[in-house]
Amino acid sequence: MSEKTDHAPAKPTRRGLAMRDIVLLVMLAVVFGFLYWALVQAWNALAIAMGPGGDLAQHILFGGWLLVAPIAIAIIRYPGVGVIAEVIAAVVEVVFLGSPVGPMLLLSATLQGLGSELPFTLTRYRRFGWGIYALSGACGAAAVFVLNAFRSGWWGQSIILARFGIQAVSGLVLGGLLAKVIVEALRSTGVLDDFAIVREGAQRSEDAPWSEGTQRSDGAQRLPRQNRPASRSTSQHPTAPTRAAEASPHGESDTGTSYDKYQ
Repeated sequence: MSEKTDHAPAKPTRRGLAMRDIVLLVMLAVVFGFLYWALVQAWNALAIAMGPGGDLAQHILFGGWLLVAPIAIAIIRYPGVGVIAEVIAAVVEVVFLGSPVGPMLLLSATLQGLGSELPFTLTRYRRFGWGIYALSGACGAAAVFVLNAFRSGWWGQSIILARFGIQAVSGLVLGGLLAKVIVEALRSTGVLDDFAIVREGAQRSEDAPWSEGTQRSDGAQRLPRQNRPASRSTSQHPTAPTRAAEASPHGESDTGTSYDKYQ
């Protein structure tokens, strides 16, 4: 019995975190922990500059505190890394830099990570387009807004919708689209070649059908039909009558006429 060899490509299995993934995750969290602390200083400066409207400064800049989650998710592509990255960044802020928010920041960071990770989870970590990034930032901003509205007594204020709208847009732009820009910039340098963001993209390219006009990861390209080289002419592949004539001892031509008849 012959063995069937035309198996369909196996579905990728969920792998564990490699050591390089863990190291990168911690590095990202620490770096963004310092950046988040710097963003707090920018928030204070902007609040002073805005005068009576300074309370809205936190909403304008809020998306900046969502950056590390989608970046970690896009590079490592493993469930939960967005939440972990946000929490570690919050620990850096509270323990090492002295955030004015205090331990409550850990709860906010958890909500930020959960909200940012939700859109990627719904796509099973397979879609990383601009829309998913934007939705990630908006969801992260919305998740924390609910908590802060209770803590700060915003419910019932006439400007609560303005607060929410500004924070959602900030999350969409700073926490979503800007994260996409950063990820693509990092990928273009080649420093992410050993991580899932590049490996899984190459695997999908290899498993995808090699359709006309597409290019595979190895650089080979299949030309459209009209641009393909012409097949070998029929003179290189004699027709059946011609082959019969060549095989005939009487030297019949391809019309079937025998030269011997005229001898």
